[in-house]
Amino acid sequence: MFKLEPRPQLSRFWSYGSPILALLITVLIGVALFAALGKDPVRGLQVFFWEPIKSSYAIGELMVKATPLLIIALGLAVCFRSNVWNIGAEGQFVFGAIAAGGVALLADKSTGTWIVVPILLAGIAGGMFWAGIVAFLRDRFNASEILVSLMLVYVATLLLGYMVYGPWKDPAGYNFPQTKTFEAVTQIPRLLKGSRVSIGLVIALVGAGALWVFLFRTRAGFAQQVGGLAPAAARYAGFSARRAIWIALLTSGGAAGLAGALEVAGPLGQLTPYVPAGYGFAAIIVAFVGRLHPVGMVFSAILMSMFYIGGELAQSRLGLPKSLTGVFQGLLLFTLLACDTLIAYRIKRKGAARRAPAAGTSSLQASTPITATPTALATPHGTEA
Repeated sequence: MFKLEPRPQLSRFWSYGSPILALLITVLIGVALFAALGKDPVRGLQVFFWEPIKSSYAIGELMVKATPLLIIALGLAVCFRSNVWNIGAEGQFVFGAIAAGGVALLADKSTGTWIVVPILLAGIAGGMFWAGIVAFLRDRFNASEILVSLMLVYVATLLLGYMVYGPWKDPAGYNFPQTKTFEAVTQIPRLLKGSRVSIGLVIALVGAGALWVFLFRTRAGFAQQVGGLAPAAARYAGFSARRAIWIALLTSGGAAGLAGALEVAGPLGQLTPYVPAGYGFAAIIVAFVGRLHPVGMVFSAILMSMFYIGGELAQSRLGLPKSLTGVFQGLLLFTLLACDTLIAYRIKRKGAARRAPAAGTSSLQASTPITATPTALATPHGTEA
């Protein structure tokens, strides 16, 4: 039998090793799942982890999926580091897409390519407005941002449905619930010919660098994190808790709205009821697997996009349900939460006999107080594995 024993200090090794261990456990559970469903586990792993990177086109599609995940996760990292729990990035993504789509519908054949900038700005403004509702209710009435942001996801989704079934429905669309296809000038510029990768990827990577500078090289970023970790210390230092809430939620909402604008003016090219793709919820996993660090979130966004593409391929090539994507995402999150236990605890054999003291040392031990555990003395700085 084994038991969990508190560590004298948090393990630096497991703070970085936990996501890797969680991924390995997820893969092992996935192998067992494929076998239980009567599918070849090797082929299943190939679909999820090799097919998305086997060609330049596949890598391009991987980047298309990773772009909105990374942009939304960067905004969420500001919230979570500020101890503001924005769970409704999906709603901000959808409302940003609605706002951007509304601007895109204004374009006609005489409109210039300058319309792309207002489309992106409208998406950012839409996401910030939707998150601003959460910030106002939290600031003014101390409402739970978790519940408010989550409920607003459904409001945004219903609003999207109303628009594509009603005022914005394409009259020449054979009664399908969708807007007309946006004009070509509204298309987000692409990086490579023959690929769907757009400038959104560049925006996401620049955003990751900007977030690193903000969090670790500016006073404002330091104030955000202090306010989340120690509100009392933040107030003593003169940092405004109200300002931190507004900055966190508006930044997160703006990032989600930008991702929505890039999606509807990029791969989708119109508004449909299928704009909500779950990116806002998946980005929460991306943020935590990446340890709320910009560099870590770049890699976790790529991993999560592999799950999206792998789920689609598993549906078409292995005959498995598309919900398998959500299964792998959920497995990764729960295994990560379980593995994070190793940061503060170590696994010990229950009832293990302690080593007997050497002869002649009992009197010395009785007269000398113990000030640190042997483990802490052997491995200072809390870096033990």
